[in-house]
Amino acid sequence: MGLFLVHGSDEILVSEHVSDLVRQLVGENDRSLMLEEFGGDYVMSGVTESAQTPPFFTERRVIVVRRDGGFSADDVEVLVAYAADAADFTDLVVEWGSGRVSEPLKKAIKAAGGQIVDPSPPTKARERRAWWETQVEMRGLQFDAAGMNLVIEWLGEDVARFEGLAETLMATYGPKKITADMVKPFLGQRGDALPWDLTDSIDKGNATEALRAARRMMQAGDRHPLQILAQLHNHYTRLAKLDDRGIASLADAESALGIKGFPAEKAYNTFRSIGHDGVRRAFELLSRADSDLRGGTGLEEDVVMDVLVARLARLAPTVSRRR
Repeated sequence: MGLFLVHGSDEILVSEHVSDLVRQLVGENDRSLMLEEFGGDYVMSGVTESAQTPPFFTERRVIVVRRDGGFSADDVEVLVAYAADAADFTDLVVEWGSGRVSEPLKKAIKAAGGQIVDPSPPTKARERRAWWETQVEMRGLQFDAAGMNLVIEWLGEDVARFEGLAETLMATYGPKKITADMVKPFLGQRGDALPWDLTDSIDKGNATEALRAARRMMQAGDRHPLQILAQLHNHYTRLAKLDDRGIASLADAESALGIKGFPAEKAYNTFRSIGHDGVRRAFELLSRADSDLRGGTGLEEDVVMDVLVARLARLAPTVSRRR
């Protein structure tokens, strides 16, 4: 018996992981006899009924279930009931996709000894690099340090593009060590950037990195400038919550923000750097950019965003020098 639930923010990575998992479960057996997939219009009770039916021509049965638009509460209820009495001869793979996984379903799968997998890369830099190194090793590739750094930086959040790149590099170079110069011709367009890549660079006063992150979010990430503007507004709204003389320590900041640990510490340190005047100026800049993006100027949208990001990045060093 095997129960697997695969979920994550990147549905392409989720789908690829499910495909890899199915290949492992089927192995050398006849895929057409062993595998059954449910998608589109179906009833979940039909899936579990099939899972409870012994296979005819193979020792095991592999069932993959996915649902466009997400699984309903009724679907979850049926899956939870199945997990309590899962068939020993069936491997059931639930391709959940993105979105929050139902807590009762998670508990039921774990109680049954199943696996819940999120193939998305970690967000912390050290863990993220280790994740990338694992992906490279799994595909039989070798990079030197510069080549590895280039791949990670260039692809950014578009990690799903690595699968095709890996196949191309393996076909071209095989197991030999790949340098940055060797990989450059295959990279194409730079990948997306994380939202906090932008805000972190702004908070550090690094206009160059902030501009690069904003451009990548708009171009490779297909984000509209107003979406990025909303993210920046949320960032400074969080900082504004710290504009209170009663907040004199990290503990006070954590209480005011309703969050703990590193995110609260970052916000606390940023507010201490730019202060009341910096936050007020940031909202002025955001308001002006919002007006310009809605037709208040003849400038192109990317120019409006470049000006905004550069001015926001200047707040930290400017205010710091005044103190």
